[in-house]
Amino acid sequence: MTGTLTAVFLSMLSFVGGHFLLSWPTLRERLIARLGQGPFTGLYSLLMVLLLIWVVAAYRVAPPFVLWDLGPSVNVLPVLAMPFALILAVAGLSSRNPTAVMGEGLLAHALPVDGILTISRHPFLSGVALWSVAHLIANGDAASAMLFGGMGILSIGGMSAIDHKRSLKLGQTWAAFAARTSRIPFGAAFSGRVQVDWGGIGWVRPVVGLVLYAALFTLHDWLFGVPVVIF
Repeated sequence: MTGTLTAVFLSMLSFVGGHFLLSWPTLRERLIARLGQGPFTGLYSLLMVLLLIWVVAAYRVAPPFVLWDLGPSVNVLPVLAMPFALILAVAGLSSRNPTAVMGEGLLAHALPVDGILTISRHPFLSGVALWSVAHLIANGDAASAMLFGGMGILSIGGMSAIDHKRSLKLGQTWAAFAARTSRIPFGAAFSGRVQVDWGGIGWVRPVVGLVLYAALFTLHDWLFGVPVVIF
């Protein structure tokens, strides 16, 4: 089901709504009790991958319908933002983090606030949020508004939802961790609550992020049907 703006809307509604619905504690716990943690996680991941494929397929062939046009100079915004977004995402996926799926158990072992956690306790979602906001501003068509707006809602809303669930489940243990970290990148560092651990982040993660950036920059048109336009 592609080729219309309705398809983009329905695919994004399913993708974003599916994340929030299946992360709702009551429903999630019931499904885990019935299926088991492993099968639930596997089916959840498979469903989200299939829905993401639908999103990309629908977006690639969506008809153009311009909502705003800020001029060609704004195209440089995602070009500049994406290296940072991808470094955050790579670091988030490759680091231990109590905000990750099934990661709350890490706080039971006095997890130190180090590495990428000194920049953000939600590095992957922060990267997604940066990606979505930069692209939303630069792309003023209806399909892009639905895609990047939906991903922005998912990433920013997901941070709040995860923090709320961890707070309810972990109490003071979570409160102590949250007090030394921040959702917004560098928020805790700027406020003096933590010192950025550049050594813990290392050089491999930034390099991988930049290599991924170069690949996406080169293959953007082929992957998503939209060429990178700087000016």
